[in-house]
Amino acid sequence: MKKDVTMPHSFTSLTEAARTFGLPEPNHPLITILGAESNNIIELGVPQTHVLNFYKISYKPRLSGRIKYGQDYYDFDEGGLLFAAPGQIIGADEQHGGVCSQYTLLIHPDFLLSYPLAKKIKQYGFFSYSANEALHLSDKEKGVIISIFEIIEEELNSRLDDFSQDVIISQIELLLNYANRFYKRQFITRKAVSNGLLQSLEEVLDEYFNNEKPMGQGIPTVQYLADRLHLSPSYLSDMLRSLTGQNTQQHIHNKLIEKAKEKLSTTELSVSEIAYGLGFEHPQSFSKLFKTKTSVSPVEFRRSFN
Repeated sequence: MKKDVTMPHSFTSLTEAARTFGLPEPNHPLITILGAESNNIIELGVPQTHVLNFYKISYKPRLSGRIKYGQDYYDFDEGGLLFAAPGQIIGADEQHGGVCSQYTLLIHPDFLLSYPLAKKIKQYGFFSYSANEALHLSDKEKGVIISIFEIIEEELNSRLDDFSQDVIISQIELLLNYANRFYKRQFITRKAVSNGLLQSLEEVLDEYFNNEKPMGQGIPTVQYLADRLHLSPSYLSDMLRSLTGQNTQQHIHNKLIEKAKEKLSTTELSVSEIAYGLGFEHPQSFSKLFKTKTSVSPVEFRRSFN
């Protein structure tokens, strides 16, 4: 007999969320900012998982302490930012995982309509990061972020006029641009860790191809590699891009070409056999990728060794 599965409650409007959490209704139906007192109600009073159908940006004055890698600490312990995109499940563990937020900004996607940010916001990968991949802030960085939250809070608590949305949108974009910059700094301060992950990535890819997994499972996916490395796909790709200039998919393609060159130069396998052995469903797809990456076809590459 199957157990009943409790589906997380989905909040479609800020007003509905405010009523459920016992908060005053927002001054604007599509955007609100919650201070420490309001966040305390949300984070300690609603233990079940739920889904917010709007963007969420939270600043916590302290995260779960500094994270230690080897013998060194790479993160700051003054606090940090967490991001969530519409439709992500927010679980009970996250709600009780430490100090309550000092600020939480909730933005309905409709608030961004007719502004370029409506499209641009989807390009910020950190909205798909896991909670343990939060942005840790230095004291100076914290001051910058808090000042932006305060400007947004003042705008929303003042009398809204024809310019309010323009001002708030510009502040949101400024906040996201600073977050992007500070994440790049975080990748740099974690460079020793990133180099270790890069080595682990190579080991996972080698193990995958050497054990002939492509024959049964196909080409390794970004999700597969992220799961093996215990990272979110977005964080893994952004970290690799910061370290090497290439995302995870490009690293997979590089490994495919490396293995293909090895087989073309050292075996008598046909191009089709090599393609299937690397996980391609169609040899034509393999040949197209190979020529795109090397400027020669697999046959031409093999001929150069004869």
